[in-house]
Amino acid sequence: MTVAGNIRGPGASPPAAVAATAPLVVIVEDDEGIREGLQDLLRSVGLDAIAFGSTADLLAASLPDRPGCLVLDVRLPGTSGLDLQAKLAAMGSRLPIIFMTGHGDIPMSVRAMKAGALDFLTKPFRDQDMLDAIAVAVERDKARRTESAGTAELARLAATLTAREAEVMQHVVQGLLNKQIAHALGISEITVKIHRGNVMRKMQAGSVADLVRKAEALKASEG
Repeated sequence: MTVAGNIRGPGASPPAAVAATAPLVVIVEDDEGIREGLQDLLRSVGLDAIAFGSTADLLAASLPDRPGCLVLDVRLPGTSGLDLQAKLAAMGSRLPIIFMTGHGDIPMSVRAMKAGALDFLTKPFRDQDMLDAIAVAVERDKARRTESAGTAELARLAATLTAREAEVMQHVVQGLLNKQIAHALGISEITVKIHRGNVMRKMQAGSVADLVRKAEALKASEG
């Protein structure tokens, strides 16, 4: 799913000036009445929504890069909702998915949840149940984006380190003393102190504990 530009698809509300950080709920449902009902429901609580009648329509669209979630019917013409879930995952999409179906069964819901779906609602569902699920999904996507932005900033800071500073940082976060680092790298202790100071400054770390936390966050993002 391409994410670029504020381009709207079939069933979308008229273009309006919407903040880039405003949540967007993407609906894929082949029943026009349900599509419009969901959009009306979401607009009633101040949420922006865009709707598609098939997975093909969604995949052909360009969507704004904003926090939100995908409300997806399981049974759709062409590619099913479950197959779309797998396709989006393979494409690297991390948009939270809420499934809805009028034909749900246990194996289907288990497959959806194991593949990372946030919720699975059986039609007819209560409006409040859908709104609650969307609220959780949107908050989760916001948190993911904040974490991702923080990790990207850490990677940018780490890229400013020289090769030697990166080596010193690795030893510092392992808990080695300056003299131990000097011995391990075959350099003087005063040189270690200089590199260590540069590492703390470039990584914007207020303490060794802070540096360790940032190093662990970088490692987790690379893993």
